[in-house]
Formats: sequence, C-alpha cells, structure tokens
Amino acid sequence: MKDSYMAEEVLITPPGKITSFLRPMDSSKLKAIEEMNESPTHLTSSLLAVAFLTSFGSSMLYGYNLAVVNSPAVYIKDFYNRTSVSRNGTGLDGEALTLMYSLTVSVFAIGGLLGSLMVGMLVTRFGRKGTVVNSTVLVFIAGSLMGFSRICGSPEMVIFGRFVTGIHSGISLSVVPMYLGEIAPKNLRGFLGLVPSLFICAGVFSAQILGLHEILGKEDHWPLFLSLVVIPTFIQLMLLPWFPESPRYLLIEKHNVHATIIALKWYRAKCNIQSEIEEMQEEQRSLSSVETVSVWRLILDPLVRWQLLSVVVINIGMQLSGIDALWFYTNDIFKNAGIPDPEIQYTTVGTGAIEIIAGLIGCFTIEKLGRRPLIIGGFLVMGFCCAGITLSLVLQVHLPFMRYVSVGCVVGIIAGFCIGPAGVPFLITAELFKQSHRPAAYTVGGSLNWISNFTVGFVFPFLQMSAGSYCYLVFCCVCLAVAAFVFFVIPETKNKTFVEISQMFASKEAVPETQGLGHLDQLKLRKMNGYGTLENGSLEFDSSSSVP
Repeated sequence: MKDSYMAEEVLITPPGKITSFLRPMDSSKLKAIEEMNESPTHLTSSLLAVAFLTSFGSSMLYGYNLAVVNSPAVYIKDFYNRTSVSRNGTGLDGEALTLMYSLTVSVFAIGGLLGSLMVGMLVTRFGRKGTVVNSTVLVFIAGSLMGFSRICGSPEMVIFGRFVTGIHSGISLSVVPMYLGEIAPKNLRGFLGLVPSLFICAGVFSAQILGLHEILGKEDHWPLFLSLVVIPTFIQLMLLPWFPESPRYLLIEKHNVHATIIALKWYRAKCNIQSEIEEMQEEQRSLSSVETVSVWRLILDPLVRWQLLSVVVINIGMQLSGIDALWFYTNDIFKNAGIPDPEIQYTTVGTGAIEIIAGLIGCFTIEKLGRRPLIIGGFLVMGFCCAGITLSLVLQVHLPFMRYVSVGCVVGIIAGFCIGPAGVPFLITAELFKQSHRPAAYTVGGSLNWISNFTVGFVFPFLQMSAGSYCYLVFCCVCLAVAAFVFFVIPETKNKTFVEISQMFASKEAVPETQGLGHLDQLKLRKMNGYGTLENGSLEFDSSSSVP
C-alpha cells in the first residue's frame, strides 16, 4: 500500500533517473504528508552504527594522533639521535634534534591540509561512504611505516607516517560530518553531527591513557604506540561497507532512485519515506546546478557570501581560540598549582576525561538547546577563562590561591571547547550549504582549519616569549569576536531542512526564475541565495503549463 502511494509521486524512468511527476492529491494525503514532515524520526540502530563506525575508525584517529607523540617524545628523540650516530658517527646537537621532533609533530598538520584540499574531488567521485572506506588504506600505510621504523632504523619512516596519517585525518574531519549530516533526519542531525567530535575527545583520552608509563609509555613500546591506529580502522573497514551510501548523494548527484529508496528504508524506522524523497526532490529542483561547484566558483559566488564567511569565521576561530596552545602551558600551570611532577601525567588524563564528559553534554543537549547556544556559550566560556588564566598567572605571585584559579580556567577552556566549538563548526558547514556547494564549502573550511592549526603551533612560542602571561588575551579577543559574529549573523538551524536554511540566508530581493523541470512539473521558482527555492515554500503548478 505504501509503495503504491509512493508511485503516485515519483516516476522512475530508464536508466534509473527520476522525474518529478506531480499529480493533484486529495486533502487526506496532503494532511498525511504534513504530519509525516512534522513528526520526529527516531534514532535507528543503523544510524547509530554508522555514526559510531565512521567516528571510531576515522575521527577518533585525529584526536589520537594529536596526543600520541607527547608521551614518547623523549624516546623518539633518543631514537633520532642514535640513528644519526650509527649513520654519521656523531649525534645530533640540541637544535637539530628539536627541529626533527618539531617536524615530526607539525608534519601531521601539513598532511591534514593536503587531505582537506582533496575532499571535494574525492566525495564527488567516490561518494561520502566510499571516500571514508577508500581512505583507510592511508592508515594502514602510515601504521606500517611508524610500526617498523625502529626495526629499519629510519626516522624518515616516522615522519612520513605522520604525514600520511595527517592526510587521512584531513579527509576524515570533513567527510565524516558530511556523511552523517546527509543520512541523518533533520531532528537528529545535530546529535549525529557531534558524535565525531565526541570520538575525537575519546581519541585524545585514549592516547593519554595508553601513554602512561604503566601501559605503553616505555621506551620499548613507542613504535607499537604510534601504530595502534590500524586497529579501529580495520574494524571500520570490515563493517562499514555493508551500510548504504548517503541517500542525498545517490538521488541528487547519481540520480539513482532505487538505491536512494533502499538507503532511506535502511536508515529509517518506518518504511514510508515519501516525505524525505519529496524534500530531496525539492532541493534538487532548487539547485542552480546539480554538478558540484568548485572552490573558486564558491568563492566568487556573491549569493552565498554570508554562508561562506560564516564557515571561514567559525573554522578559523575554532583553532585560534587557544585550545591547542593551551597544552603548551598546561604542565606549567599544574606544576605551579603544587601538583608533583610524577602526578602531572595523571592530571592530564583527568583533563581528557573532562573532554569526553563535555562532549557528551554537547551531544545530548544540541537538539534541545540548538546550535547557537552551544557555540556561542562555548566561545564565551573559553574567552572568559583565557582572560582568567592571564589574570591568575599575573596575580599568583602576590595571591597564592590564584594558582588554583588557573587550574579551574584550564578545565573551563577544555569544557567550553568540547561542548560546542569542537564539533558544531563541522556540523554548521554541512547545514549552511546544499548538495552542489557542500563539498567545496568543506574544502574551504577544512583547509582554513588546518592552516590555523599550523599557524598557532608555529606562532605561539614567539607570542609567549614576547607577551608572556598576556598572550592569552589574544585568544580571549578571538573567542569573544567569534561569539559575537555567530550571535548576529548565523541563524538557528535546528530541525530545519537544507532548503529552509537557505531561505533564512536569502536576500529580500527575490528574482523570479523558472527552472526547466519538464512538461509535467513546471514550478514557479525564485532565485534564493544562489540556489533557488519554491515560491511560497510549497509546490505550485504553473498555470501556463498544460497537463493532459
């Protein structure tokens, strides 16, 4: 019965392409569709499994690789020095050794930038799920290089392995939120969109736990410690290919209606997925071009300027908020608070646990509070805590209790970041753009994210030397500025379709435009924000078109 009802609305023609075949429907059917659009879609086991598999095998590796080199730093430097002695007869001086280790750390960000620039091409060619699956080969290459580096006596294998892992992380940071955002119903898009950021926190926490001296923090174990990334990726590779591709990608870009229906039935609790088919058709009709827009065209398009500016601001602000630079000062802050040196590693693990708790709070509140409160509140908390660190470091000479205030500010920055700014920017990037512009938007946002990450890591030591404790005031200003931008510019996108979000950004001067949609479904369209939307937000027959 449900399948025959769907046939009234969708005409499938060879070779599997879709034509909008609109027939007048009686009031009972219209009412049923309206109720279906308004009723929330429940979280299914398939949606949850895909969210966990993609995040566990891809996103978590980003967090793991951020923290994995901290614990074995001394052993890695010693390996570099002993290799130089065996090759050249002399060891490396302190400056050369620091340079090689810095390259080992920073090359991860260079690889991430390269990976983010490849996202648009990869998701267009292989699809969202296909890109996640195919990119796993990079992890196996990197894991093998780093795992066998000591046996082969090759520091170059460690550095190149870190570079390859960075490429994988650069791809994953953009593709996983894009995939989850497209398979999720609108009422669960926020929750599923923050699952990757939760697993990033879990990756950092895992590296901190495994890096303890009692586990893998010994000299003999550091190659194994670096190469453990292959385990979650192997699990993902074994299970993820059994799940369908993004329905939006299948319908809008591949015109494969049969595969779209199968994918939607797989991801939804109810078999009647007519309302989502219609919403995708509406987005397909509203696109000025079904072909994927290039980054250059995206930048030059004046009609998506505010969306693009929003993506630029929140992605740069995410890294310039000081969260990465915080780790430069964390050990000193904990030491000044009176924590003994042997206990500092356990205190650092405690901050990792705070990250996970804050991430869980963000995941389970985003659909109730919305995107704006989490990202604005997160940046405000970070901004005030950055100012608090500066104040406490300046005053702790005269007021000893201020050292404990500084520890509280560190915890506040971590919690504020993980609740909102850690994951919402990637989710917002998916929601502000529709199918044709989304890959290019992720390429821009991802590349700026990695460039900012590298810039902070490179500039912060010099900023710290010149400004001392006052360097955190720079991050305070960035956080407050981003919070103000989001408050005044970015609308709430909770529980809205991609077309509805485009309408919120649309200019008031709408230009009427009629898309060539075929003889049977001439619809009055007006160009809205570079995409176009249905006039009055509903289906309407053009009176000039004759229907036999």
